[in-house]
Amino acid sequence: MSSMPKAAIVRDPQRLFAPAEVDVTRRADGCILLRSPQSLRPYPRAIGEYLLKWAGAAADRPFLCQRGPDGSWLRLTYGEALREVLRLGGWLLSLGSSPERPVAILSENSIRHGLLALAAMHVGVPCMPISPAYSLMSQDFAKLISIIRCTHPAVIYVEDSGRFAAALRAIEPLHRAILLTGDFDPAPSLGAQRFGDVRSSQSQEAVEQAFARVTSDTIAKILFTSGSTDEPKGVLNTQRMLSSNQQALVQIWPALESAASPPVVVDWLPWNHTFGGNFTFNFVLRHGGTLYIDGGRPMPALFGQTLANLREIAPTVVYNVPRAFDLLVTALADDTQLRRHFFSRLQVMFYGAASLPRNIWDALTDLARRTTGERIPLLAGWGSTETAPLATFCHFQAEAPGVIGLPVPGCELKLVPAGGKLEVRVRGANVTPGYLGRPDLNRKSFDEEGFYRIGDALRFADPAAPERGVCFDGRICEDFKLTSGTWVSTGDLRVRGIAVHSPIVQDIVVTGHDREDVGFLIFPNIAACRALCADTTADLPVEKLLAHPLVRAHVLSGLREMKRATPASSAHAARAVLLAEPPSVDAGEITDKGYINQRAVLSRRSGIVDLLYRADDPAVITP
Repeated sequence: MSSMPKAAIVRDPQRLFAPAEVDVTRRADGCILLRSPQSLRPYPRAIGEYLLKWAGAAADRPFLCQRGPDGSWLRLTYGEALREVLRLGGWLLSLGSSPERPVAILSENSIRHGLLALAAMHVGVPCMPISPAYSLMSQDFAKLISIIRCTHPAVIYVEDSGRFAAALRAIEPLHRAILLTGDFDPAPSLGAQRFGDVRSSQSQEAVEQAFARVTSDTIAKILFTSGSTDEPKGVLNTQRMLSSNQQALVQIWPALESAASPPVVVDWLPWNHTFGGNFTFNFVLRHGGTLYIDGGRPMPALFGQTLANLREIAPTVVYNVPRAFDLLVTALADDTQLRRHFFSRLQVMFYGAASLPRNIWDALTDLARRTTGERIPLLAGWGSTETAPLATFCHFQAEAPGVIGLPVPGCELKLVPAGGKLEVRVRGANVTPGYLGRPDLNRKSFDEEGFYRIGDALRFADPAAPERGVCFDGRICEDFKLTSGTWVSTGDLRVRGIAVHSPIVQDIVVTGHDREDVGFLIFPNIAACRALCADTTADLPVEKLLAHPLVRAHVLSGLREMKRATPASSAHAARAVLLAEPPSVDAGEITDKGYINQRAVLSRRSGIVDLLYRADDPAVITP
């Protein structure tokens, strides 16, 4: 794919984005209300309207692309996508699919996954993408079983029935669904039908009538999120949430409507999560762009696939999580050709799901400037599955990581004083009506004014200038006090800890509740640990590698650096231990995006936390 002409590449935030403005109301009780001065303009009743638009205006333009079995790119155009959506939508109607009988998708991102999801939503049937980890990484399939038992799907889709055979057998007694499998499935099992073979007994008129009945309040998706101990919770996503989110984005990013070329995105973010499935997928669809489905992951063993894709396809926008940017920085620094191609038509870089450590921020900014001669905007936003996901967006260039912007049009924030912080609550067209079958949660999740209690805290980047945005200030439920009564901000400590211990740290869980000092449980980057120790550890098991003097010395140096920079007991870790066992999917310790659930880790590894505070244990690293 050829690059955009240099003259067409706009990277100046003042030309890309709406002015950074916010209306602030301060109440006598200490609460602060934030809203955009822009009113949310009209938006389509359903995201299927976007597909109809582009199938008419750009029928031959590629919409979804993925690698085929031979490694070449398979491309689905907008015209082809609409024809397939109408075919599949008719088939779903003929099966008796309904709002009460959703379409469950167990597989990873793919062209067929996207088509089936769009088809279900087109005829008013909820799409229910479920984390592939629940089927492929779980040992007991407990979360998958819980979801299937309570949702009664009409269709269950897997790309390859062989890979998912154990999971499918585990749920077989729990449903009456039709099993659908991909066209490349070598040997469909358990009575599965192939994707391309299904036929509809419904007329196109019946499909069009079903689409006409879809309203803004129709449930488009059920996305599942789970805490450390609960069963997965089904978050209801309406058509209003999805469409209003994209409308809000274009109002603060108006250059999208006048862009010389539609966006091109190379992306791996899983569609069973709101970041990938709602934000990125719908962004491409809303603007008639092209989405190259990346089979890679931000993991050392799989990131090579991402780099191979980026060597072929130069994106115009990049959405990703901090861990992926960490790996990308190293690759870009080492490969001049890749770096030039990657930045050749890139206009915006956007991170979400967690805060970006300062060292990665600086490296990305420097690489972009040295390669293009310009600063490419590096932005963040904030939200959750319950907000579809965009609640705030940084439509200006902040000077430091952690700024998550301002409320988007149609979304209000209420900041409530709580334990020395400002708890944030959200209200707007982008907010969920509630959880599937959980009236108890619905009652607890909304306050008396209808604001959703998201559980996060925010703070102003500059209290004297609210238009400079707000910063994420941790999870209310994750912060704790030391025995001294001092509050510990886990989010800030985690980010600084990862930065100072780079590159051997994958992630950090902060400990210290009712203790005298803070500790770190460190999930190591095994490949980086081996590289640190050169060739002396090639055959060492993980436990011995983590006990290597060079690895321990690196951690020790990081702890000392943090103490020198921030001597207060709540602002640095006094001890650390390296974890040989990676985070567990079954125990809810990690999500598909690589986000660590602090509470789940602390609960499951309480014995290691106790060990961490034993002065005489040799595994504990202390300055």
